[in-house]
Amino acid sequence: MSLERVTRYLDEHSVKYILLQHSQAYTAQEIAEAVHVSGRHFAKSVMVDIDGRLALVVLPATDRIDLQQLARSVGARSVELAKEEDFKNRFPDCEVGAMPPFGNLFDMEVFVSPHLTQAETIAFNAGSHTEVMQLPYSAYERLVKPAEVAM
Repeated sequence: MSLERVTRYLDEHSVKYILLQHSQAYTAQEIAEAVHVSGRHFAKSVMVDIDGRLALVVLPATDRIDLQQLARSVGARSVELAKEEDFKNRFPDCEVGAMPPFGNLFDMEVFVSPHLTQAETIAFNAGSHTEVMQLPYSAYERLVKPAEVAM
């Protein structure tokens, strides 16, 4: 369902993308390596709780999220990693940890690292630990409209 939702959305907006299969992998760095994509261009999705609301943060596989910096950037009092039970129902038919970075399709805000905006193309989990989607960053930005924030 999640992959179908994303591909239907991209098809409706005439976005060209590539779907890649790989052996099962769980960390963003492992997946980037498996599909021969630079970790700087592999977008990992991290679920956070910002002052009591869920949000999706998208950053390169090579980066780590600084929750205090993110809080300062978005003007929040509190930012912490979301608990799995708080978001797993938001992504039906999607394996936990393999959520695509399309929070707009799942009714949540999306924040993106400035480091990722420099990529010509990005790759990301497509709902499972064996599928990756790749598309131009400009298309992703146009459709998702993520807020660019320091993290």
